[in-house]
Amino acid sequence: MRGVGIAIVTHNSEAEVGACLDAALASRAEIVVVDNASTDQTRREVLRRAGVRLIGNPWNRGFAAAANQAIDALEQPYVLLLNPDAVPLGGLGALVEALSERWTAAAGGKLVDELGRPQAGFAVRRFPSGLALALETLGVNRLWPGNPVNRRYRCLDLNLEAAAEVEQPAGAFMMIRRKVWQELGGFDELFHPLWFEDVDFCRRAREAGYRLRYVPSAVARHRGAHSAGKLSPLDRQLYWYDSLLKYAAKHLGLAARWVTCLAVVLRSVVRAIMGIFLLRGRQALSVHGRIIRLAARCLVSGRRQGGRLSPAYQHQGGSRHR
Repeated sequence: MRGVGIAIVTHNSEAEVGACLDAALASRAEIVVVDNASTDQTRREVLRRAGVRLIGNPWNRGFAAAANQAIDALEQPYVLLLNPDAVPLGGLGALVEALSERWTAAAGGKLVDELGRPQAGFAVRRFPSGLALALETLGVNRLWPGNPVNRRYRCLDLNLEAAAEVEQPAGAFMMIRRKVWQELGGFDELFHPLWFEDVDFCRRAREAGYRLRYVPSAVARHRGAHSAGKLSPLDRQLYWYDSLLKYAAKHLGLAARWVTCLAVVLRSVVRAIMGIFLLRGRQALSVHGRIIRLAARCLVSGRRQGGRLSPAYQHQGGSRHR
């Protein structure tokens, strides 16, 4: 497909990346894969497919940095950010059409599971408030997914069969106007190794006056959490809350930060106590102690004005308005 590049970031994605690449190659778009130091046969799977450019990192640089690498290596005006566990089923032209509107920065498609059911609550979300993050942290959204705060946050009131302007299309299958990506400074690499970098990018795009679109005629089958699921439970918690708190420090006001941080501290204290009883005392105390310190730092540090973007992607322009 002329004018379109596909950027894929992998990390121990051997089982998933083959089907993703086969579907991507069928689109005839330019494809770049950045592999973050996989220890399985991911790179071999990529190299088996002619027409795919592989960039291999000697260490795990994190998703944001690797995505910046991949997009920077592509010269097409539109770049599809695609997870290795997402298989495009069609409709990339509809994403390009949505991005042809001048003030549209990015467009996401409909994600479906293995049975073809829309992944409601994931494909599109609104930006998280402090209360939404607190309820997520405390497990309320899992126990009562239909609560009003969670319904709004996860767009459970949205018709996933209708195109719409949205706040946060899922980064697993999202096409970005490369010019806007350059203007905004790429993804914030402080969200390391993963989580919230796509939310932050979408929020910065909206704050700069750009629109984001949801286009249901573009569809991808999505497995979900393939890399995160391979992390140990304690590492997964540390990475998640580290990025969550960075997002809160960067984008939330004082009251919302307090709500979020206090919920994180309460949850970490409870989980540390549970870890002691589950015979993971020392390790659990260490991890949850670090999370509590991160929350305290978020509380006292004040609102961050921006993350440390890679020097190659520093913002060069002023704000844009509708």
